[in-house]
Amino acid sequence: MSTTHTKNNWLIPIAFTNIYVIWGITFLAISFGLKGFPPFILSGFRFLIAGILMLGYLLTKGEKANSLINWKKNGITGILILTGGTGLVAWGEQYITASEAAITIATGPFWFIAIDKKNWKYYLSDKFIPIGLIIGFIGLILFLKGSVNSNTHHVVSGSLRVTAFIVLAISSIAWVLGSLYSKKNPSSHSTLMNIAQQLIIAGVTSFIIAFFRNEWNTFSIIAIPISAWLGVLFLIFFGSIIAYLSYIWLLSVKPAALVSTHTYINPIVTVIAGWIIANQTINGNQLYGLSVILIGVLLTNITKYFKLSKRSKVKIRRAVRLVKRNNRPYQPV
Repeated sequence: MSTTHTKNNWLIPIAFTNIYVIWGITFLAISFGLKGFPPFILSGFRFLIAGILMLGYLLTKGEKANSLINWKKNGITGILILTGGTGLVAWGEQYITASEAAITIATGPFWFIAIDKKNWKYYLSDKFIPIGLIIGFIGLILFLKGSVNSNTHHVVSGSLRVTAFIVLAISSIAWVLGSLYSKKNPSSHSTLMNIAQQLIIAGVTSFIIAFFRNEWNTFSIIAIPISAWLGVLFLIFFGSIIAYLSYIWLLSVKPAALVSTHTYINPIVTVIAGWIIANQTINGNQLYGLSVILIGVLLTNITKYFKLSKRSKVKIRRAVRLVKRNNRPYQPV
């Protein structure tokens, strides 16, 4: 372990707290932002301002951002992950609650396994993965059934709610496609510069989508309530900067499987925060579906979490033998 890594160990629990709590509350912040912003204008403000702030900081540090190839790579990643992956969540939350959106997005690991064709052989060789996939999708069906039949959203038609859940599934797929593209087509910029460029292009793209959806025609910045502004500020500084940076940094110091546990914790945080802050509720059928989903997702990753290296196994065996030796009854000579 390097000295730098050792010195930064105290940051690890803070970073995990950031992605667990902040990204969980982000779903609720989006619902507040939608009280004054149309969905893609909301996403545009969130991404563009965060990206410009980060780019300005990096430029003052002397970093360059003049590579068109890197802008292209980060542009594709930003459009897929941020505009598609997160922007569509804002659209969906017009018709479903923040808690429902967070729980639906929790199925992301399933899409990752389904789309990552290159590693299908590895996935299918692990018996827990297909079992987890089946259980997870059963849980999703149970949750969606409980959500569509819920009588707490009588102001929104059932067809619109179904469409919103479908769009959220598409947003998860877009996030996975962007992640896979980024992994196969890495940029030569620093991680911070990559994030800044992804945010800026995602913001511009969101504004363009808002133009074609005529969101600007009905948008009035004067009529935006304070709660919506607070939601946007939270999304900019906490969701798009602090939590996103924490996530990227954790990936550099911890196994990706461990970092990905935020996918399971975020819905729980959203449900609790929605209940405390926004008086949102979740019915018994939805809660049952959520439990099944989390069990399924956990099974698909269980061998990653508990897989031990050969060295670790040797150390464990030595420790067990030492314990047995120390606990052996005394035999007098």
